[in-house]
Amino acid sequence: MYHFVWIPKYRHKVFRDPYREAMKTIIQKIGFDYDIDIVELEIPEDHIHMVVRSEPKMSPSHIMQVIKSITAREFFKMFPDIKRRYFWGGKLWTQSYFVETIGNATEDAIRKYVQNQLVALDEKEAHGSQLGLF
Repeated sequence: MYHFVWIPKYRHKVFRDPYREAMKTIIQKIGFDYDIDIVELEIPEDHIHMVVRSEPKMSPSHIMQVIKSITAREFFKMFPDIKRRYFWGGKLWTQSYFVETIGNATEDAIRKYVQNQLVALDEKEAHGSQLGLF
């Protein structure tokens, strides 16, 4: 199992509804098509958290390559206005991402962390402090 976090280019806060739901749908379809079990998925306005379970033969970098490339293409097809407004360079994602194997913490702890991202973000923004990792 892997925990991924990645951000859109320029860290634009684009993932408000209906864009958030569209992105979730795209990612879940990719998971189905490529046999990637998406255990948890949460999309705050400016980044994505995802916990996946996949075959050992599929590397984390390959998973991210597939997800980033297909989500960018499909998202821009669905919302060309977002591309013109925020991503004039033509790229939805930065080149970087964070990934960790779930072993440093229990699976339940990581799943709860991902599930509570929007709640924690709202609380931290209200108090003006930075998010903690766990």
